[in-house]
Amino acid sequence: MSATIRLKKFGTKKRPYYRIVVMDKRDARDGRTIEELGYYHPIEKEDRQILFNAEKAKAWLEKGAEVSDTVRRIFNKKNLSVK
Repeated sequence: MSATIRLKKFGTKKRPYYRIVVMDKRDARDGRTIEELGYYHPIEKEDRQILFNAEKAKAWLEKGAEVSDTVRRIFNKKNLSVK
């Protein structure tokens, strides 16, 4: 199984929020998750937009999980360097 760290969409029309999750690469965007790492609220104030567990994220990266482009930008914004 190849895992990927990506966003899972929640919320309503024009009020989205996302959870940062680890999923099987082949599952649908809103499908079954392996583990939840945090959340991303693009509409909130700057200091409340992003929250995730960096230790869990590093552990999944060490296991070989791939990262989506959007999550890579979120991690880099919070100083978690991802290739």
